[in-house]
Amino acid sequence: MKHVLFMLLMAVCASTTIAQTIDSTAVSRLDPKIKQSLNIADQATYQLALRFNDIAVAKNSLYNLIVRNPEDLRYVEMLGSVYYEAGQAMSAALVSMEVLKVNDKSIASLEIAANSLEQVGALEKALPYFETLYLISGDNFSLYKSGFIQYSLKKYPEALNSMNMLVKNAKPDEKVGFPKSQVETQEVSMKAAALNLKGMIYLDQGSKTEAKAAFQEAISLDPEFDLAKENLAKTN
Repeated sequence: MKHVLFMLLMAVCASTTIAQTIDSTAVSRLDPKIKQSLNIADQATYQLALRFNDIAVAKNSLYNLIVRNPEDLRYVEMLGSVYYEAGQAMSAALVSMEVLKVNDKSIASLEIAANSLEQVGALEKALPYFETLYLISGDNFSLYKSGFIQYSLKKYPEALNSMNMLVKNAKPDEKVGFPKSQVETQEVSMKAAALNLKGMIYLDQGSKTEAKAAFQEAISLDPEFDLAKENLAKTN
């Protein structure tokens, strides 16, 4: 974990973008027709590599495209997606953070950065990306994730505020999945999930009466909500 956080710190402190680190003079010397032909070849190779699940070749093609087209963020965004889909969260986070230095409103990069940073345990760094994602997109799941991370970091007032907003704004068809076992997931309504987390916040603060009321309301919405039932038992 210390190694992961050190790598992230180094990435955040670096002020240069990909475009600034590439020798633009060498790139500019390429004949435009040759450059276009090479781009077409790498784009075709990338598509074929994805089709055959050859992640190494797909990444290599994208790196070629990035070096040849340093100002085109599309290829950097695509690289972040490839890393993320391949389960390489650390690399996915670093690439997406690079995109966000240039375009801080890239929804795809915000999603990848937030989720990847959470996966590697860098919750403090993941939180602002989830918060920004909610502010830009209005995505309620991002609001739930923000609240859960705030709760995990013991930022209780912020977490409670997030869950109050979610209880008010959650849509009936929105769901959150909770693991029941290694192979089974239980889906409950977003509002019930928010109420359960609200109860957990109260429980951590020693407010059992408020916690009990929140858990009971969550169960009234989803009577089979196992986690809420387990949490309710802790209030007795």
